[in-house]
Amino acid sequence: MKSLVIYDSVFGNTKKIAQSIVDGLGEGSTLIHVSDVKPGDLKVDLLVVGSPTRAFNAMPTLNAFVAALPANSLKSVRVASFDTRVDVEVVKSKVLTTMVKFFGYAGEKILKKLASKGGISVGTNAFYVLDKEGPLKDGEILRAQEWAKQLN
Repeated sequence: MKSLVIYDSVFGNTKKIAQSIVDGLGEGSTLIHVSDVKPGDLKVDLLVVGSPTRAFNAMPTLNAFVAALPANSLKSVRVASFDTRVDVEVVKSKVLTTMVKFFGYAGEKILKKLASKGGISVGTNAFYVLDKEGPLKDGEILRAQEWAKQLN
């Protein structure tokens, strides 16, 4: 199966998760930063797209990339998404928890946009950082790799 993992990253945490997903998907999988994607790269069986959640959304470059995809350009492509985020259960902020309930996270929004371009939704996941700049919570690299194996 030919797979592509497209990511954007600010502090390197999302890139680490994206690489782990590629490792979990195995042979035939490619990792590309969103700014380096070419139209021919999207001829895949599985497309996984990820971004840090920043201000309750994906990175602007990633949102612009997905928005620019032609209608039905992902027809018959299995699509998944992921984001990196701070765990609101750890932060224990009622204000943040309320805002998250209202505005959501990047992963769910990315998946919805990919599906609107014809993609077949196969899931989304979240991977946690300990603070806004990281590092990743212990075990997240392995968890990403295991999740990727389920996408095959």
